[in-house]
Amino acid sequence: MLYSLQLQAHGGLSLADDMCKLTVGPYTMHFTGYQPESAQEQEFCEDIPMTGRTIVALDYINEELRPMTTEVRIIQDVGTEENLDEITVLHVPAKVYSNGSVTFEHYFPEQGKFVGLVTVKGEGVEYVSRFPFAVGTGGKSNMPYIIGAVLLIAGVGFFFMRSGGNKNNTEAA
Repeated sequence: MLYSLQLQAHGGLSLADDMCKLTVGPYTMHFTGYQPESAQEQEFCEDIPMTGRTIVALDYINEELRPMTTEVRIIQDVGTEENLDEITVLHVPAKVYSNGSVTFEHYFPEQGKFVGLVTVKGEGVEYVSRFPFAVGTGGKSNMPYIIGAVLLIAGVGFFFMRSGGNKNNTEAA
């Protein structure tokens, strides 16, 4: 539960029903990231675990997005977006993706904090989703939660075994 709260607090991305969702105005996209050289089997939708080659796919969930243009920009998180061109590390120009899927690739040479901007435009409307993320975090591991749960269960089991053993000893005396 704490893990899902952390994901929702991260920005425009959330994890619901094992689906990474990017909210853009009233619309939703499915966000999936891959790093083929470092973790071929592992998908991510929040922070990027390692530096290096990264492939991202944004798949439209809402059909209404198909006739609209979608623009993607990744910028360095410097606290302001005033000089957008100077801090842009990737720009995918606005285009109509009638197939419902935007795929792009970028090589992140070093760790850092970034902001993803996805802009959708159509018939007099414009929606921007802004989501911060980090690169080179090593990925989120569930191991601390697993170890904690095992220790908790072992502690509870030890307590019950010990209290049950004392009860039997007092009854025998």
